[in-house]
Amino acid sequence: MEHIRFGVATCELGWVLAAATDRGLCAIELGDDPAALEARLRAQFLDAHIVRDPDFGHWMEQVVAFLNAPQRALSLPLDLRGTAFQRRVWAALREVQAGETVSYAELAARIGKPSAVRAVAGACAANHLAVAIPCHRVVRKNGDLSGYRWGVERKRRLLEKERNG
Repeated sequence: MEHIRFGVATCELGWVLAAATDRGLCAIELGDDPAALEARLRAQFLDAHIVRDPDFGHWMEQVVAFLNAPQRALSLPLDLRGTAFQRRVWAALREVQAGETVSYAELAARIGKPSAVRAVAGACAANHLAVAIPCHRVVRKNGDLSGYRWGVERKRRLLEKERNG
């Protein structure tokens, strides 16, 4: 059975839950209710042994610092879980510099799949590592903000923080 430890804290964007396996962070979730964040984690990893870890504070401090200054790099390891296609999209997203944006169509072209715009959007929606996989940097072709797993207002605030330092 897989073991996952997690912590919950507040940050400038509300509440954040970070969870990790022995391989690295497997979830960074944002929200307004810590109990709902924990419920989402448990629903995502149904077969795992999940515990709130009082010794997870150092990891939480790094995650909160990263969320408060997303233009910096996160130095914690990631345990990415997704299809090969999703992982390609997420790798391309990690190459988009802080403060910059890219359209879904541009991202699809960057991974060599220009007709896979909807699949790219689906990969962004499947991301469970807020900001570490920066799907908040993906916008509509006209530059408008579109959906974001953790809310469009959080997406707007993250982009503003990145642009303004």
